[in-house]
Amino acid sequence: MKAHKIIVSSTIFTGNATSPFDGFVAVRDDTIIGVGPRSEIECFVGPSTETWDVGDRLVMAGFHDFHLHLFLGAMFEGFCQLTFGHTEDDSAKMAASYASKHPDEEWVLGFGWHHVRWPGQNLPTRHSLDRYIPHRPVVLLNEEAHSAWLNTAALQKLGIQRDTPEPLFGKIEKDEYGDPTGFLYETAVQYVVKAFTFDEKVKNRLLTGMLLKTSSNGITSVSDMLPLPGYTLGDPAFYKSFEEKGKLTSRIHFLDVLDGDLERGVQFREKYQSDKLQFSGLKQFLDGVPLTYTGYLLNPYSDRPTERGGTIYEPHVYQQWIDDADREGFRVRLHACGDGAVRLALDLYEHARSVNGIRDSRHTIEHIEVCNPGDFDRFAKLGVIASIQPEHLTAGSMDTHAYLDRLGLDRSRYTWPIGSLQEHRANIAFGTDFPIVDLNPMLGLYRAVTRKHEDGTPQSGWNPREKISLASALTHYTKASAFGNFREHDLGTIEIGKKADLVVLDRNLFDVEMEEILETNVWMTLMNGEVVFRS
Repeated sequence: MKAHKIIVSSTIFTGNATSPFDGFVAVRDDTIIGVGPRSEIECFVGPSTETWDVGDRLVMAGFHDFHLHLFLGAMFEGFCQLTFGHTEDDSAKMAASYASKHPDEEWVLGFGWHHVRWPGQNLPTRHSLDRYIPHRPVVLLNEEAHSAWLNTAALQKLGIQRDTPEPLFGKIEKDEYGDPTGFLYETAVQYVVKAFTFDEKVKNRLLTGMLLKTSSNGITSVSDMLPLPGYTLGDPAFYKSFEEKGKLTSRIHFLDVLDGDLERGVQFREKYQSDKLQFSGLKQFLDGVPLTYTGYLLNPYSDRPTERGGTIYEPHVYQQWIDDADREGFRVRLHACGDGAVRLALDLYEHARSVNGIRDSRHTIEHIEVCNPGDFDRFAKLGVIASIQPEHLTAGSMDTHAYLDRLGLDRSRYTWPIGSLQEHRANIAFGTDFPIVDLNPMLGLYRAVTRKHEDGTPQSGWNPREKISLASALTHYTKASAFGNFREHDLGTIEIGKKADLVVLDRNLFDVEMEEILETNVWMTLMNGEVVFRS
């Protein structure tokens, strides 16, 4: 067979070796038909073959982001961005500026603020928003999407009052008079979901922009973690419409909520199993995050000795849900940040295995911000995938940050223990958790191999024994993520017979200082053999 496209490079990383080689990748239609040294190129060249010699630019399998929130990310990109609001008042003014420029939008929507970056770290209230936007309803999600900040008009439109019931593991903040302050926490965010109802034109704009962002970052596959605390964002039927129009330029593997109702999952499994859009399993939250004392720990917080955090539901509830889901052949993914939650997740999976029998379930634990070393070897033993987002390191585990206070020196040694898990043969799949942190894979790669901030601190890296090699980091971001989504037969590596999902970076990462990873950009992205991005 003759190739339609051939990429030639001195630096091709297949994902099956620890270093790149000098050669070519031949593509016909959507499939890789040849990989080898330059001496073998000619047998793939036909009269209509396009050949691109990209020099020493790194050619690799497309990035496979194993944990992000696709439509939430589209909203973050498509409305008011508040990440750089340095105070409550600054952020309120930014929302007001956006509102004045978009007078036809019924809701003023914004994303990305976080009070922990503001002086005093005080929770925002409706009053600061009312000062600038008194009449239009305003809903602003924080950067973790676990909190919402509303003005009075939004509270009224949504019917949130002093007697509105608080959902389990959720909080409606009240003032001294018992009235809502405009701050909703965790599962109480479900009350604002009706503000995220968009017409087809807006949804098209949002998803089109998001897909351009994924392809420009070299991401050809994603795991869309639809369920959030108490609510879900994203619509598989809408994703399907993009696929049918040939506009789906990243493969989507989406999840539904684990809540005891398996009928939705059965329907999703029957309806969505195409090459580009697949139902991938069920997801639920065990705990919150240690930074806010909501992560579930084995032992009390070092700076709050009376608290250990907790779980959203009682363990027996999770156990019933997981046993039932496992029996029906569903894979489960559990948010677990604290070491207590990680151990509970492993216990839950182990129990399901004992009652239902051993199978290739590929159950997964998400985040693993801190893990007791006694649990490291259980991942490989139980076949549980460790889904980690290295960029979260910057949120809480660098030198002078709060995780030292929360966990203490001994326990904080095992924060984001990527190297330890790798040594214990755990399957590790990388993602970003976008839009909670940036979508750019280069940030996660840099964090995993250096354990440093952009300014080079800490000098030796945070917990330097947890550093991993560049080759390992690239593999966790491609081959391992494909395995995590049961796609190892057609995605994740550069091999004959696999899908031509490829990315060309603008330099050879194996031949630069690690700090240069941060400066690296995507030069070209192919998905299904088609160029979907070129710089």
